[in-house]
Amino acid sequence: MDWGRAKNVLIYAFLLLNMVLGYQLWNDLQEQADSNLDFTSLESNIQQTMDDKRIKVLAKIPTETPQLSKISYRLVEDEQDNKVIELEQPIDSKLIYTPRDLANALKTSIPEIGDYRYDEPASRAEEFILHPLVNGEWPLFKIELKLYSSNQKIVSYQRQMIEISSGDEDKAQRVLSASKALGNLIENFLPEGAVVTQIELGYYGEVFNSDAHLPAAPAWRFLLESGKEYYVQGISGDVISPNTEKTKE
Repeated sequence: MDWGRAKNVLIYAFLLLNMVLGYQLWNDLQEQADSNLDFTSLESNIQQTMDDKRIKVLAKIPTETPQLSKISYRLVEDEQDNKVIELEQPIDSKLIYTPRDLANALKTSIPEIGDYRYDEPASRAEEFILHPLVNGEWPLFKIELKLYSSNQKIVSYQRQMIEISSGDEDKAQRVLSASKALGNLIENFLPEGAVVTQIELGYYGEVFNSDAHLPAAPAWRFLLESGKEYYVQGISGDVISPNTEKTKE
């Protein structure tokens, strides 16, 4: 056996391992730095309130503040509206984690599936939740397409049939920043010990049995570890807690 050659191989192997470990350490430190940067986007008095109320924010605080306008939508009368429809051919539920494959697999049964986005935090073991997208980007919360699974296969679905009317681009306004919306929640609404696990921008719309056009405004959604959710209207800053069916200013 050529011990000299073997020694060189071991040295190169250790060097490669050190490079991999060094990159991993750098990546972890970078992520920690990014997290700290997000956290310091909150004002100092808000951070103090977090400490006093033992509130934790585990979600990354988004920095984007796009200009969005209000929209309207209406419920569409359809025989399949809100009815559970069985799929002719069950689909392997693991595709839910690859949206493009999911859309391709279900486009025959649900041609509009590509216009929806999977909502992982709102989904459960045998019920996957998707929301229609406004302008192909922003989820319309509270309006749902539900995929039901059994034995690791998607076997049926249920959805609310709607038609979205885009808002007036001339009236688009820059939305409230996520850090300001979160600060308002921390100071005035979140209970002691609350843990924020997700923050996402979309549209908030209520569901009524009406054929009239219903308004929907851009809103930040905050999900807590307890399952409770809060929405902060992106223009007015109003806080909505659907769990208690109250709107607060």
